[in-house]
Amino acid sequence: MIVVDVNVLAYCWIPGPRTAADRRVLHKDPDWRLPMLWRSEMRNILVRYLRREQLSFDQALLAIRTLERRYRDSEYLPGSETVLKRAQSSGCSAYDCEYAALAYELNVPLITEDQALLQAFPDIALDMNVFAAF
Repeated sequence: MIVVDVNVLAYCWIPGPRTAADRRVLHKDPDWRLPMLWRSEMRNILVRYLRREQLSFDQALLAIRTLERRYRDSEYLPGSETVLKRAQSSGCSAYDCEYAALAYELNVPLITEDQALLQAFPDIALDMNVFAAF
């Protein structure tokens, strides 16, 4: 079981240059956990693809619906106190700290490419490429 940040999730499911690397994470450990926030962040990613005309509306809608079904039993709401403490001590956004807080609460690794998270939480955050390589 691992927590993955939304970018790992997005690039695993939206074809692009990072898809192969992100899918290695999925193959290594398919038991992903996500904070509820992932839905809003994923929608935001999809809107960027829509605006750049890299996805059609129907493709974006299919992607979010598929992901919502797939991860509906893997969503958690990390405690506000934990998120606020992590954000205060790290300088990372509360949004990013939702992923770190969840990883701490579940006592599992956080898989990310976010350099700020990797630096702020070296005891729990693992670089996606390093994780996939083992």
